[in-house]
Amino acid sequence: MPITIVKRDGSKEEFIPEKIVVSCLKAGATPEVARKIAKIIEGRLLEQNVNEISARDLTRAILELLKKENEEWYRNWIVFDRAIKRRKTEEELAQKQ
Repeated sequence: MPITIVKRDGSKEEFIPEKIVVSCLKAGATPEVARKIAKIIEGRLLEQNVNEISARDLTRAILELLKKENEEWYRNWIVFDRAIKRRKTEEELAQKQ
């Protein structure tokens, strides 16, 4: 059963672990760490038998793992989201816990 991501605009797309890898690499993570984070996230979703997750919850889970690995990579992600995507990711995550 494929896992569906509910994006911020309400649209849906299939969960693709490789997208996590690419995002982590953009934030500065090594390929090994990026793949490890994607595997952990995918494993959690499969373990919990989740077939749908919001993009916000997915981002929260990824950033939690990224921050444990390297604070700078975490900050890079936040800065990228603010500069490129015009998103206030950190504030969003703080509100919705």
